[in-house]
Amino acid sequence: MRKGIILAFGALALLAGCGSAADKPANVPVTPKWKGAPYRISFDKPPAKPNPSGITIPDIKYTANPDALERRATLVLRFDPSAVKTDKEVINQMIIAPVDIPGTDGALPGDYMDVVNKDMSGLIGAYCVKGKVKVSVAFARSSLTTTADESEIEQKRLSDWAPIDLDFKHPKC
Repeated sequence: MRKGIILAFGALALLAGCGSAADKPANVPVTPKWKGAPYRISFDKPPAKPNPSGITIPDIKYTANPDALERRATLVLRFDPSAVKTDKEVINQMIIAPVDIPGTDGALPGDYMDVVNKDMSGLIGAYCVKGKVKVSVAFARSSLTTTADESEIEQKRLSDWAPIDLDFKHPKC
């Protein structure tokens, strides 16, 4: 009788298969929670009062991939040089000093944005551009040098480029 019971349990074990279902790999591919660049940036609504320096970039908001957080980031700005009327080479890019970016979402500090507006106004104002200016901004790692070329920017970029059309009114042109 014991041999019959043992044989019956052995047969059940064979029918059930060896090991548990948890030991077998799943056939469903795992999709990543976050797709794309580690940070997503967007613009807040334009402020009611324009910046007296000539250009007013709305506050820049960010959302971060929680698995790829950075403590600091550099802001890279570019403007479309097609509005510049000169035969000389046009510098159309700025790399601003790094800023703290705590947490997975928030906005860049107001005093930082004031510096960004002032510096960008100085760059665009040097070419006496008037009217609409197409500007794009992106986050990059804080180790980005201020004289970085295109390849270094692309290697250290943390977000996609966010474009915006802005009015530029330089008081001296």
